[in-house]
Amino acid sequence: MIDIIRNYFQFDLANALTLLIPVITALFVSLAIGVLIYYVYTRSFRGVIYSQSFSISLAGMTILTTMVTLAISTNIALSLGMVGALSIVRYRTAIKDPMDLLFLFWAVAAGIAIGAKQHYLALLGSLMVTLMIFIVISNSSKSKMYILVVHYSGEDIEDEMRKILHGRRYLIKSKTIRYDDVEIAVEIGVKGENLAFVTQIKKLPLVNDVTLIEYSGEYHG
Repeated sequence: MIDIIRNYFQFDLANALTLLIPVITALFVSLAIGVLIYYVYTRSFRGVIYSQSFSISLAGMTILTTMVTLAISTNIALSLGMVGALSIVRYRTAIKDPMDLLFLFWAVAAGIAIGAKQHYLALLGSLMVTLMIFIVISNSSKSKMYILVVHYSGEDIEDEMRKILHGRRYLIKSKTIRYDDVEIAVEIGVKGENLAFVTQIKKLPLVNDVTLIEYSGEYHG
């Protein structure tokens, strides 16, 4: 009897380890890729307001997606029930930055790939997305877009501004005239940190004030 019990527990332990090792491996891989997604998001964020809770949720979403995929991959009935349960969940958080959608799909896709035992696909895909993001950011960081707002009086100031901004990529976005006071908003591209033109415009006669705002939205041109 003792030998039977010993053999039973040895067999059960071996069977449990055989089942747990792939699951543990998948969860640790998803954890590593989730941390990678968190790191890339924090380093590549170019929005207005950074949300740490959103970046942390990206890492957690990778692990949770892996768990769901592992749970439904071996049971058709459970997979149908899981799809039905998730279909009634309504997510009301608005996605304001299109780049956030990229990171969301990255986390979900990596979790599904890991849960489907495609670890190498998840790792290689994550490395490719990371490389793409940093290449695009390095190219876009060479030139920044600003909104230049100038309040002035008179009619000759605009011609002087054109002379100062000559050779730069700029576009007049709006012009508001209130009696003798004029407000003009100009979208301008600046390479590096060369902002000397702001001081030159401020020194023009009849210029009341100059405001320079970094423009982090989308630009086509």
